[in-house]
Amino acid sequence: MQAKASFPVHTSEENRVFIAYAVVAVVLAAGAALSGRAKVARDERIVTQLTGIGVPPAWFPRLALAEFAGALGLLAGLVWRPFGIAAAIGLVLYFAGAIVTHLRAGDAKGLPAPAVMLAISAAALTLAAVSA
Repeated sequence: MQAKASFPVHTSEENRVFIAYAVVAVVLAAGAALSGRAKVARDERIVTQLTGIGVPPAWFPRLALAEFAGALGLLAGLVWRPFGIAAAIGLVLYFAGAIVTHLRAGDAKGLPAPAVMLAISAAALTLAAVSA
């Protein structure tokens, strides 16, 4: 009698959910990293928009660091899902805070970008949790 190898068996549905998470995580990581880079580089458009809603330039490095950490966590989540879940939670909170900041400043024009990023962050969180 020959012993059988016991490898985890994944259904095609689990594979599809993981692939969806991977795609969303990579897209969101790229968006968060680019947003963080714009803050570190003091992109004129970003500086004007953020200072216009009351965000002091001294906060830019911390905000960028949060975005970089989220991006790295999402990518690490491809290997170990709890990192991805934690990163997605952090980005959901980050972009929810960005929306609140825009609303408090009466800046409806600045809402689309953080709203889209919030939606993608929520999708990443859902997919990471389901594929864990």
